[in-house]
Amino acid sequence: MATGSSTTSPRSSAAEIRTYKGQDRALRADRLGTAGLLLSVLAASAPLMVVAGVMPTTFGVMGIVGQPLLFVILGVVLALFSIGYAEMSRHVHNAGAFYAYIARGLGATAGAGASMVALVAYSAMQVGVYGILGFEVSGLLTTYLDLQVAWWIPALLAVAATGALGWLKIDLNARVIGVLILIECALVVIFDLAALGKPGAEGLSLHAFDPATLSGPGLGTALCFCIAAFVGFEQAPVYAEETSKPHIIVSRVMFLAVGFVALFFALSAWALTVATGPSAVVKSAADAGPGLLFQLTEARLGTAFTDVVHVLFVTGMFAAMLSFHNVVARYAFAMGREGLLPAAFGRTNAGTGAPGTGSLLQTGISAVVVLGFALTDDAPVGDPTAPVLHLFTWMGSVGALGITLLMATASFAVIAFFVRRGTASAQVWRLVAAGAAGLALLGIAGYTVKDFGVLVSAGEGSALSWALPAIIGIAAVGGLAYGALLRSRRPEVHARIGLGNEAFRLDQAAEATPHA
Repeated sequence: MATGSSTTSPRSSAAEIRTYKGQDRALRADRLGTAGLLLSVLAASAPLMVVAGVMPTTFGVMGIVGQPLLFVILGVVLALFSIGYAEMSRHVHNAGAFYAYIARGLGATAGAGASMVALVAYSAMQVGVYGILGFEVSGLLTTYLDLQVAWWIPALLAVAATGALGWLKIDLNARVIGVLILIECALVVIFDLAALGKPGAEGLSLHAFDPATLSGPGLGTALCFCIAAFVGFEQAPVYAEETSKPHIIVSRVMFLAVGFVALFFALSAWALTVATGPSAVVKSAADAGPGLLFQLTEARLGTAFTDVVHVLFVTGMFAAMLSFHNVVARYAFAMGREGLLPAAFGRTNAGTGAPGTGSLLQTGISAVVVLGFALTDDAPVGDPTAPVLHLFTWMGSVGALGITLLMATASFAVIAFFVRRGTASAQVWRLVAAGAAGLALLGIAGYTVKDFGVLVSAGEGSALSWALPAIIGIAAVGGLAYGALLRSRRPEVHARIGLGNEAFRLDQAAEATPHA
């Protein structure tokens, strides 16, 4: 595969389609190693946000006591997914990761559809976090400074701060994210050890790992909530162009991230059941909600530790927002570089090499959505209904559904990619793993859509149960239609979808005429 500059001789230009457009269309290489990339993708998992928000919701609302076992099962499914996905990352280095892989496997039109789903899903995931962050910061200001501040004010300040860091170079963001995520993980581990050291009335019970605990009408919604906790590991290929050895580092980071998240969250969910007792965890979580973790730390580790957890809860969410912001900016950059978005999105900042226009796009989307929820929020200050149950739950659920479907589609794209290259026999065990993961992920997505009303706490017959998942459907259909339009109207743009910033040789339609 040829790579190089955008200049070609008259003889070669007839035989090649080149997508390299100069340094202003390339992300800075050699900025991230294994540690930096691992911390960047783990930040999206936001350990404290999962332990304090996702886990109590899964216990209390869905009634699934076997949440620790669920994390182990999902870890196996996502490890199977990563086998094919990681192999694909050795062959395709593109900031458009999901849509680039789908385009290379299932065709450029499918890639266009996936690009729109990715842009919407990751934007929704990030915007959703602003709701719970705004509410938590508002509560901290009331508790410690006696200030009554509406949730949307700190949320908008977070939008501005995230946008500013997104404009800067990726190694600065990696350092910021790395420090926050390490401290956050340390706090969760301290709580886990304290809970296991001082268990509830039922002692060190392993009941939460009993398969019989995975039953009931809330299982489908629990699957979606828990798979959202893993979101981040699949972002590693987005940074492939910015790593020193993408064919090694990207796949290594994905497996490390999946393994760490599965074990870390399984242990933490088990620690919650031990601290309350398996028979009492559902009621305790339903009564306390996101306050469950703080109540348990208060009883075992004291007020000072709990105060630190509150603060790191906020910084952990901020790290997650940075991670999602960087991913959306790079998807927009890749789409601009290939003609799926205006060309301005496909340029990087001259000084930092960051995808600045994509960063501005995500900042603008976040500000508009937060303002929209703020204008429709007529609840008093301190009421979490709008920011937590609406903005966080609605947008987070939409994003999780979109990413699950992207992973399922990418699994089948991996199979098609190697079959089309004629190397399927050499990759057979990887393709079997990809197929199994794809079917499992489709099943999870189906469960999610079926129970979406429960997931977003919608009432009987509420339009939200179909309108919110329809956002992903509209993005997919719109992207496919756009891809089909490009195929008929701008075939040269359609042919480049998924090719990234490398020079690729396509099969010649006719022999080039040699010059005399």
